[in-house]
Amino acid sequence: MAYGVYGSIMAMNLKELESLIKEAFPDATVEIQDLAGDENHYSATVISSKFAGKTKIEQHKMVYNSLKGKMGNELHALALKTKEKDGSNS
Repeated sequence: MAYGVYGSIMAMNLKELESLIKEAFPDATVEIQDLAGDENHYSATVISSKFAGKTKIEQHKMVYNSLKGKMGNELHALALKTKEKDGSNS
């Protein structure tokens, strides 16, 4: 676990996680659940047109990159589902 300057456990709240993803994927539909109620274990579904033509691995890397190094630090676990946004969805 990562600890802050004063020894308390660092965590990322749901809104911060959502904000980082939406910053990288402005058109995305983002659904996030706090799996353990500890602001440290989340499940996220991200649907974006930016995933067009990308493999699942590439899509997941794109999302992890949007977290700006917080994965493994403030954020311990993220169960991730990604999907290309349909052109008919807005």
